[in-house]
Amino acid sequence: MVKLKINNIEYEVADGLTILEFAKTCGIYIPTLCHKEELPHYSSCMVCMVKDKRTGNYLPSCTALIQDGMEIDTESEEVVSLRKKAVEMLLSEHRAECEAPCHVVCPAGYDVPKMNRLISAGDFKGAVNLSAWQTEDAVLKCTECAAYCENACRRKKIDLPVSIRNLQIFIYQQTNQENRITEKTVASENPAKRFTSRIGKLEPEELTEWLKECSNGEKRSRETVKSDSAVTESGSCMHCDCRSADNCRLRDIANEFSVKDPRGKILNSPAQKKINVNTGLVFENAKCIKCGLCVRLCEQLKEEPALCFINRGFVSIISEPLTEDFNNVIKTRSKEVVDICPTGALSLKNSPSSLNGG
Repeated sequence: MVKLKINNIEYEVADGLTILEFAKTCGIYIPTLCHKEELPHYSSCMVCMVKDKRTGNYLPSCTALIQDGMEIDTESEEVVSLRKKAVEMLLSEHRAECEAPCHVVCPAGYDVPKMNRLISAGDFKGAVNLSAWQTEDAVLKCTECAAYCENACRRKKIDLPVSIRNLQIFIYQQTNQENRITEKTVASENPAKRFTSRIGKLEPEELTEWLKECSNGEKRSRETVKSDSAVTESGSCMHCDCRSADNCRLRDIANEFSVKDPRGKILNSPAQKKINVNTGLVFENAKCIKCGLCVRLCEQLKEEPALCFINRGFVSIISEPLTEDFNNVIKTRSKEVVDICPTGALSLKNSPSSLNGG
């Protein structure tokens, strides 16, 4: 048995537990990003730092074992400040965008990427319901708007912006006040209430990476007067928003610590998408925080290639093995690595979440 203090309260417990594990048994919350109970411990994010006041040392609670005589501090201002700095460092090289530019600049806050996903999938009922909830049975504001969304559309930098206003008007006209279904479950949270990350300036070759998300090839139909033309035009959306915007642990913690997205970014990785054509797994290294959860989850796999760390030091990244093609990795556990990822670095291209704003 060992005796120790946590936040000035004395405990006596059998040894062998980490500080994080013991804190949980005491009902003490310590934030984590790179920790998963069923996986081997690996200190990476440093968001779970605590202080041993006896020695003055800061310790990662997910790996540090409890010891006799410890005086653990999990809640002082200096501990919280250290965790906040850890989050800021992660964000400094996290080249991601929680919300697409069209959504951010829309005066009415309409979720443009989600609407485009629903239309391009042929889910007109879902699109109508989304329109109904967003307009709250009022007049659609797109008819009088100067189309700020189209001006902000990144597709404009390649050829022509997506005909967002016409798509919104087309869907709005498909229903009337009597048969509109207003379900709050179809709407996304207002991004103004949460931390929002911006990707920053994109190089031309990075910008064209988003074309991989388009489902219509080079076909366009900007007039959008029929269902088939609406599907075609919505398919030209590059979906700059993050699929995991509503399910991102990094975003939640940044919001928890009131951390703002830094203006300058450390450009360790290009804003590049890798898409496994066999499984639909999408990997965006610029969003990766190198927590290693996906690597540890699959490190016991023998029957198929898995993700791994390559390079060394500050330039180390997670990637497919150097001798393998990305189309060959994680053929059977794609959903598991997506579920365990704390950011939007790993996602599934045609997952249900992509139709639900994620």
